[in-house]
Amino acid sequence: MEYKFLISYILILIALYYSYKEKLGIEKQIITSTLRAFIQLLALGYLLVYIFKIENLVYLLLILLLMVCFAAYTGQNRVKLKENGFITAFVCIFSASFLVIGTLILFDLISFKPNEIIPVGGMVIGNSLNIYALTVDRLKGEIKNNMDLIENFISLGATLKQALHSLKKIAVKSALIPTLNILQTVGIIHIPGITTGMLLAGANPLKAISYQLIILYMIVAVALFTSLITVNFAYRYIFISISKK
Repeated sequence: MEYKFLISYILILIALYYSYKEKLGIEKQIITSTLRAFIQLLALGYLLVYIFKIENLVYLLLILLLMVCFAAYTGQNRVKLKENGFITAFVCIFSASFLVIGTLILFDLISFKPNEIIPVGGMVIGNSLNIYALTVDRLKGEIKNNMDLIENFISLGATLKQALHSLKKIAVKSALIPTLNILQTVGIIHIPGITTGMLLAGANPLKAISYQLIILYMIVAVALFTSLITVNFAYRYIFISISKK
């Protein structure tokens, strides 16, 4: 049973074939990413046994901080800002993630128990990373396609922030599309794993749904906060990155 996942790699091989056939140039990225996912999940499976025994608050916060650092590193590798890329990604992901995690703790929705704060923190930081990459990528595209218009605004006396105002709104709306799609289709198309697992374990349906809604609302919040922080904090670095091309 433990090795049945190898059969599912057939799907990856099909994806690799079509990527090669269509000359997408992402075959190496697919192979390395899938292998890295296997190694990381294998390591996680063994590490969580020890992590869930940690009671020291400082150690738990350091683990979350390490997760943010890795998310920032990954985010920079995806969007490749030419100036202050890692720091920009770190600030955006850290600010949004800890705002949401702090709110959940403040209202006693989660506690500092390692089996609560580490998985929830991972979901928050992971979603923040995805939204950061989507936001930066879309804003880079909008700036590139509207450079003449931006320069005209600036020549008329507008600041860079004012010139990018409408483009930042487009980037935020675009980055939130996947999150809003999940929110709109949950329970009909998207079947949440937490709800299913709790129901199979015999939990009360209302309790199972309550936990899932906390997760969903948390994801929506971190998505919006990340996107807004990104366009307002990183817009100058994104513009510089496009201008240097």
